[in-house]
Amino acid sequence: MKSFFYFLFLSLILSVSLVFSFIAYISVDLPDLEQIGNKRVSQSTKIYDRDEKVLLYEVHGEEKRTVISFEEIPKTVREATIAVEDKNFYQHPAFDWKAILRSVFIDVFYNKRVGGSTITQQLAKNSFLSSEQSIIRKAKELILALRLEKKYSKDEILALYLNQIPYGGNTYGIAAAAQTFFNKDVANLTLGETAILVSLPQSPTYYSPYGLHKDELFLRRDYVLDQMKKSGFVSKEDGEEAKKEDVVFAPQSAGIKAPHFVMMVLDYLTEKYGEDMIENGGLKVSTTLNFNLQQIAEKTVKEGAESNFNLYKGRNAALIAEEPETGQIVALVGSADYFDVENEGNFNVAAQGLRQPGSAFKPFAYLEAFIKGYTPETVVFDVPTEFTTGKPEECPALVDFNNDNKKCYHPENFDNDFKGPISLRNSLAQSVNVPSVKTLYLAGLDNTLELAKKFGLTTLEDKSRFGLSLVLGGGEVKLTELVNAYSAFAQDGTLHKQSFILRVEDGKGSALEEYRDETSQAAEPQYVKILNDVLLDTKARSGLFHASLSLTVIPDYQVALKTGTTNNYIDAWTMGYTPNLAVGVWAGNNRREPMERNGSSILAALPIWNSFFKEAIKNYPPETFTKPESSVAEKPILKGDYLFANQIHNILYFVDKDNPRGLVPQNPENDPQFYNWETAVLVWAKNNLPNFESYNKSKEYNYSTTNEKIFSVKIETPSGGSFIKGTQKITAKIASTLPVKKIEAYINQKVVETKNGDFGKDFNFSMSVGENNFDLQNLVKVKAYTDLGEAEDSVIVYK
Repeated sequence: MKSFFYFLFLSLILSVSLVFSFIAYISVDLPDLEQIGNKRVSQSTKIYDRDEKVLLYEVHGEEKRTVISFEEIPKTVREATIAVEDKNFYQHPAFDWKAILRSVFIDVFYNKRVGGSTITQQLAKNSFLSSEQSIIRKAKELILALRLEKKYSKDEILALYLNQIPYGGNTYGIAAAAQTFFNKDVANLTLGETAILVSLPQSPTYYSPYGLHKDELFLRRDYVLDQMKKSGFVSKEDGEEAKKEDVVFAPQSAGIKAPHFVMMVLDYLTEKYGEDMIENGGLKVSTTLNFNLQQIAEKTVKEGAESNFNLYKGRNAALIAEEPETGQIVALVGSADYFDVENEGNFNVAAQGLRQPGSAFKPFAYLEAFIKGYTPETVVFDVPTEFTTGKPEECPALVDFNNDNKKCYHPENFDNDFKGPISLRNSLAQSVNVPSVKTLYLAGLDNTLELAKKFGLTTLEDKSRFGLSLVLGGGEVKLTELVNAYSAFAQDGTLHKQSFILRVEDGKGSALEEYRDETSQAAEPQYVKILNDVLLDTKARSGLFHASLSLTVIPDYQVALKTGTTNNYIDAWTMGYTPNLAVGVWAGNNRREPMERNGSSILAALPIWNSFFKEAIKNYPPETFTKPESSVAEKPILKGDYLFANQIHNILYFVDKDNPRGLVPQNPENDPQFYNWETAVLVWAKNNLPNFESYNKSKEYNYSTTNEKIFSVKIETPSGGSFIKGTQKITAKIASTLPVKKIEAYINQKVVETKNGDFGKDFNFSMSVGENNFDLQNLVKVKAYTDLGEAEDSVIVYK
């Protein structure tokens, strides 16, 4: 007997030793408590609209997850989970021995597996272990569960569990599940929706609402509600009402809204923060997108492209809407259908496409002309004109439109009609080609390209590629940049850096970046105001739009507008803006197939623009443009009088193209374009002026022999909107019919240089100013005096 108890004692000691040895063995590679607490949980990056109410897209790696605190998890979610997963969760230590015995009994006698694991055990398994069925894995699960219970409170364990369990596919955690299956925040779940989500973790694939067992899912939902009633979490009435809910699941799709916009945002985020941070860092991205306007834009572009395809064989379109006061993009559609892979619908024409802007580029040339001193009333001649010079044998001054020599350049107008004398106002508003080419020449190709660069166009750097055809859209631009430039027009020349991000937060809610308005003055406000005054002139543009004029008018709003069409009708554009909204539309084909000839910008792009703009502008109060200050030019040709003193000539006869308000050229024929322009004008005059022989009979017209007073100052350096660095040279060209006696230079209304003397009638002023004389923004002014008056010029520059 004594030997038996001794043997029993040794067996007990050995068994205990084996148990502890087993526990020690399997605990070697288990994570310690600190590893459990610091385990990294991947979180999805979420991209929202500007109000943070619409989730545009969720970016995730292998797991789509949103971590929320215990307090943010609705009480009904916590109670439903406890009711079906672990009724005694708040009473047991880490495991429920009754549940384990019950599970073993059913497994042995009925060969049927039922769950016996507590919520803590499930958390341990899902977080750190595989799903293999073995004694070792189960033992590890129990040890980890005990450690979890020792380190964390019950509330913390429940929160960890609800943030990590799988709900199907790559959706992990209750917050991500609410978005995936119901497209709503977890706080807004109904009782019935809550019961459905709590039903999923038992078998996510089997119970998937997008699978073949939807009926079984609803039975499982009813079971969850019944268990909640038994546990006292809901009343019988509430449970039965929840069973009758009309549950609507979110469509199973790519889960992306505003796809072209979102992909543009993702490109930016990935480049700045890296792929791993985007997929796993849990960034919260608030964008500038107005989702209501975005929906209008998508509908408008889709319907417009469908109409264009039926009418003109143009199957695609793009649209951008921007708020000029901030530079923030509020709507962007890159193609008619992002998911139309066959027609490259996922290509973002708005942000990635390089397209010729056609006449939509003309305002830059006209603005540069206004800066030089030309006026909207200035007259040029819309007549057949050869712009290639020095090759009279190949490209004669008398245009032959059958001459297809590629060395020659004699553009035609859209309507194949020539209007004769026309003001810059009407030629721009009606988008007349020949006067626009002449305006580019007068403004200067290099100057115009430099001005376009100041307005944010970055794709026209190689000046050697361009000639006078640039003004008809000979260079490629991006719609994003063109809209941003037109937004600067709307702000009288102030360019706000374009933005599509309001705020980016990391997974802990700390701000990584926030929107900051960055501005630059691309041109002096006075000249941009002149340009706006032309582009919003409905009467002036009526000669182009005719029956479509109503599409350019928005009741109660002043709208400036410009259209454009490229050669062969490949690209069509409409750019329109008020002081608080700028919208650009492109229409055409992704693969650059030409539209049918009548598919011009008026017919292809304008209806899309109008359809969107008239709805979108309702979100903004009516706002008027600031009128330009009155300025009277002395020369008749700059005031619209092209027959003054019985003279009929092209404009180069009366003005130095680089100083139009200065003295009349003594030898205008020295200008390389003069002969061709003059020949074309005289041919027109002969055919259209009665008594043509009576013109140009007197001696050559000279302003100095009349009472006409010429007095002008033109600052040549620095140019408006430029930046000062180091010592700055200030130069100005002064022209006068009377001797200049005094010259003053000002920086921010303070005189920095005074010169007295007899400077003659044509003088080049020059001086240098140290950098310490300049502030961040500066008004540079040069003023000249004669015995009878004064004249001045000024520019804005930055330090």
